[in-house]
Amino acid sequence: MSMGMPQELFRQFLLDLKNTGWLEFIAVLSGIVSVWYSRKEDILVYPTGLINTIVYVWLSFHSSLFGEASVNLYYTVLSIYGWILWSKKDQQHRVMLHVTKSSGKELAQQFIFFGTTYFLMFFALTYLKQGFAPMAIPWADAFAAGTAYTGMWLMTKKKVESWHWWIATNVASIPLYFVKHYVFTSVYYVILLILAIAGLIEWNKKIKSVSYGV
Repeated sequence: MSMGMPQELFRQFLLDLKNTGWLEFIAVLSGIVSVWYSRKEDILVYPTGLINTIVYVWLSFHSSLFGEASVNLYYTVLSIYGWILWSKKDQQHRVMLHVTKSSGKELAQQFIFFGTTYFLMFFALTYLKQGFAPMAIPWADAFAAGTAYTGMWLMTKKKVESWHWWIATNVASIPLYFVKHYVFTSVYYVILLILAIAGLIEWNKKIKSVSYGV
């Protein structure tokens, strides 16, 4: 039994990988590029990210991942907003928005925002599961959605804590997409998890360099 389970999962992985559509490949590639740019604090995070989010809105609806679909729709709107914020410059043509850490009050607001989003999403998905989306996984989908909503909101403001929420999103999304047979996307979230950890380290270095006047 213990030997058969890993073999079965591996066979399922190869089968699902073989059946991966070109849209999913495009979404994954653009998503990886977008996170790479966000790690570098580069404005190209937003145009590349828009390709990723628009494709995943369709893929998520198609697989009854309504929480994830709402997340990607939200990503699309916030990407436009973030693009505007990151593009703002002062009279000397210097970027106005810089990487910062959240205050205690801002941290409390983040957890309230996450909690509210999670419970609203959970109850909505539980309702949808009964009549419209039997394949939905309310608690997991709501958690992935809630952390992602919070992470994207903080990313537009260049808050270091956005990476903490992205890490949580990626950890939740790896098994969530695997059980939905989007294994290429599941692997994609493994890559995003690694990039999120790297992004957290890099943005913390930016904070330290500013603090010490480097």
